[in-house]
Amino acid sequence: MSTTIGPVTYHYRCHECGREYEITPDRMRCDTCVKKQEKERPLRGLLEVVLALEPEALPPDWEPIDLLPVEREWFPSIPVGNTPLWEPARLREEYGFPLLYLKDDGLNPTGSLKDRASWLVSAFARKHGIRRIVVASTGNAGSSMAGVGAAAGLEVRLYLPASAPPAKIAQSLQYGADLQKVEGTYDEAFALSLEYLEHHEGLSRNTGFNPLTIEGKKTVSLEIFRQLGGVVPDYVFVSTGDGVIISGVYRGFEDLVTLGFARKVPQIICVQAEGSAAIARAMELGAFGPPVRSTTLADSISVDVPAGGAFALGRLKRHGGIALTVSDDEILRAQRTLAAGSGCFAEPASATAFAGFLRHRQEIPPESRVVVLLTGNGLKDIAAAMRVSGEQ
Repeated sequence: MSTTIGPVTYHYRCHECGREYEITPDRMRCDTCVKKQEKERPLRGLLEVVLALEPEALPPDWEPIDLLPVEREWFPSIPVGNTPLWEPARLREEYGFPLLYLKDDGLNPTGSLKDRASWLVSAFARKHGIRRIVVASTGNAGSSMAGVGAAAGLEVRLYLPASAPPAKIAQSLQYGADLQKVEGTYDEAFALSLEYLEHHEGLSRNTGFNPLTIEGKKTVSLEIFRQLGGVVPDYVFVSTGDGVIISGVYRGFEDLVTLGFARKVPQIICVQAEGSAAIARAMELGAFGPPVRSTTLADSISVDVPAGGAFALGRLKRHGGIALTVSDDEILRAQRTLAAGSGCFAEPASATAFAGFLRHRQEIPPESRVVVLLTGNGLKDIAAAMRVSGEQ
C-alpha cells in the first residue's frame, strides 16, 4: 500500500477515521468519510500524506524535496521554494521583537506560496502520464498552476471568478491556461471544475480536495526550520482562507517532530479577515455552521465554505493554535506598515498575517522567535494598495 522513494515510504491516511490508502491518481478522499459530506460544509474525508523512515537515513544536507512522495526527476525545472527568511531590522526595533522574521513566499516564481502545491501536483501528473490539470481558484492557485504547468508542459484548465484581480487573470493567460471565467464565487468555480472532471480526463489540483496540495505546502515549514539553523519558531502567523496553507504548515512541523528533528510544533496563529472568518467562528463555536457570504478585499482568503476547514480546525485544536480576525482596514494598514518598514510588498491576503501579529503581539513574550508567513506578492493586486496610498 505504501510508495517507497529512497529511504522514505509514503501513504495516505484519512484525517478523520484513520483509514489508509495507496497514493494513486484516482484517490482524493476517504471512501468512508466522504459519505458523511453535508451541503455547504467543509470537505469531509480529506487525506494526509504519512511518511516513515529512520532519520539517520537522510543525508545531512537533505532538502524539503526529499520528504515529498514523488521522485526528483519528475519535478519541472522551475525554482519553487527556497524563499528568503527576512530579518527586518526596522520592524524588530519598532515593535521590540529582536527575533521577528518574515518568510517571503511572494518570491516564488508566480508570486505566491501556491507554487509549492502546484510543483508537487505537476510532478505527480508527469510521473503518472497525466497531461491535463483542472483547478478552481480565486486567483493565486490558478495562476500558480498555470505557470508551473507551463514549465512542466501540462495543459491547465482554470475556473476563475470574473471578479479576480486583473493581474492574476493576466498571469494565467500569459502562461497559456485554458481560462474559464465564472460569474460567481470561488465555491461555484470549484463545483464547475469537479463537474468538468466527471466527463473529461484530468487531475484535480483543487485546494484541499487533492491531498498533495497540503503536502506540497508543508515544505515552507521545513524551510523555516532549516533557515533557523534547525530550530522551530515559537509562533507562526498564517493568513487563512480555505485552511489548506495552515494545514500544510502544521504537517511540515509535525513531520519534523515525527522524524525526531524537533521536539514541538510551534503555536500557530490562524489569521482571517473579519469578512471571511469561517474557521475562526468554528473555533469559537466548536463546529462549522451555515456559510456566511464573504466580504473582504483580501481576495485570496475570501471563501464562504473553507474546503480544508475541518482539517485546519482539527490541527488548531490538537496543537493549541489560536484563530483571530482582523478588519479590512487593519489589513490595509498592515500592508503599508510592512512595506514601508521592511521593503516587503505583500498583497492584502498576505499582509493579513502581519495584521494578526500587530493585533496579537502584546500577548507574546518579546524574546520569542516569531515568523510571519507572507503568502503572496503585492503586485498580485495593486488596486487596494493604490487606494490606501491615496492614488485612487
